[in-house]
Amino acid sequence: MHHFQYESLSNDPVHGYIPFTSSAKLPKGEVAEQQIVDHPWVQRLRQIHQLQTAWWVFPSAEHTRFQHVLGSMHLASRAVAKLYPSLCKTCNDVPSRGYVESLMRMAALLHDVGHGPFGHFFDEHFLAHFNLNHETLGSRIIEDQLGDLLCRIRRNPNSRLENSESLDPKQITYLITRPKTDESDNRPKWLSFLRSLFSGLYTVDNMDFVLRDAYMSGYSTQAFDLDRLLRYSFFTSSGLTIHERGLSTLVRFIAVRAELFRTIYFHRTVRAIGLAMQELFAQSIAYILSGNPLENLDEYQRLTEWSLLVRTIDWKHSDDQALRQLGNKWQNLIDRRIRWKMICEREFFFTPDRPEPSSIFSSSETFEAALRKNLSPELKKLPIRVDTARNVHKPGAHVPSAGQNYLFDPSKNRTLSLDDRELFQRIPVSSRTCRIYAENTKHSDELVAAMDKLMGQGNVDSETNM
Repeated sequence: MHHFQYESLSNDPVHGYIPFTSSAKLPKGEVAEQQIVDHPWVQRLRQIHQLQTAWWVFPSAEHTRFQHVLGSMHLASRAVAKLYPSLCKTCNDVPSRGYVESLMRMAALLHDVGHGPFGHFFDEHFLAHFNLNHETLGSRIIEDQLGDLLCRIRRNPNSRLENSESLDPKQITYLITRPKTDESDNRPKWLSFLRSLFSGLYTVDNMDFVLRDAYMSGYSTQAFDLDRLLRYSFFTSSGLTIHERGLSTLVRFIAVRAELFRTIYFHRTVRAIGLAMQELFAQSIAYILSGNPLENLDEYQRLTEWSLLVRTIDWKHSDDQALRQLGNKWQNLIDRRIRWKMICEREFFFTPDRPEPSSIFSSSETFEAALRKNLSPELKKLPIRVDTARNVHKPGAHVPSAGQNYLFDPSKNRTLSLDDRELFQRIPVSSRTCRIYAENTKHSDELVAAMDKLMGQGNVDSETNM
């Protein structure tokens, strides 16, 4: 009989019922998943939007990081249910199903716990000042703030740990952290394999956010075939592998994810709001936190989009003139009075034979410098902003996060590189959506001409016929 007294449910528009263990009737000293879900560090994610600033553009996309991490936790169980048998066949030291599933569920639930207001934007424009990002900050939170609770989890809705097993918070932080060039990999093979479900091509994170963001924004109610992608996935001695029959589904998933970047995350107005917020953060950073978040986690826990926007808008009533001006600028942002208007955009795709670093569009600094060189003298100091929004479609062959996904060819009964199939080869490594923004459209013709001139550089004709 299913022990319903140990279980609670969350009803989700994407996945249906999401079960998690309840605090009711647990043995003394045991911690339920509900206690982690209800912890202030996780509940805080209710006040951080999943779509950073895109919710200002897509009215129905008001969902939060909290909904996303619950969905990711649910997908972790679905992945383990499918992959655990093949993981045991390829690795001889795999812990129990209960341990692996609880480890994966907690890593999925907590993978975004270190996010600040506006998600990845906050990484780049605030946490980077302290050589931090949401993964490094989240790792500290998991180990120092949640570690004791995590060690006392004994079960999940589908399985339970062996009596001799106890969750290791350091393994959770390993799973959620993107591979780095200088890290030593002396961890068990099974744990390295599981990491591909957090930093590979298709993960419990991005499979949830593609489905959720597509649904909540109105893009699609079923963006890709999740069931088929999981059905044809398994572990081989190489790592996470997809059967040939599932390859087209994987390619479809990558294509849909890229389309979401292009149409939603990198929408022209979304990026214009980002440019406005970038200027505001540069002026506001000294007032937002008193210092390095690692040195004051209590203060960081209270910092959410709600608290930040309430505080910054209130500045317009300050007796301090500088703060009052900043408060008025934040009010303009809330009211969607955005300074920058898009003039033009171009999309650039990079492949192994057309590497991104060699392009002038690979950074906003080189792009703007080259663009201004092509402007007439009277326009060289024109107030403009350029944007080079970047999406990685698949990791390049020589980066730490590469080599986590493989293809099984049934005709040869062996595992291959995904690049052995032209269907996968044709996917670009990365792309850039490059835009020019100005305060008005008065000089649009000149700016567009300068952009087109940059695009034509390198296409030099011969002086004579061959």
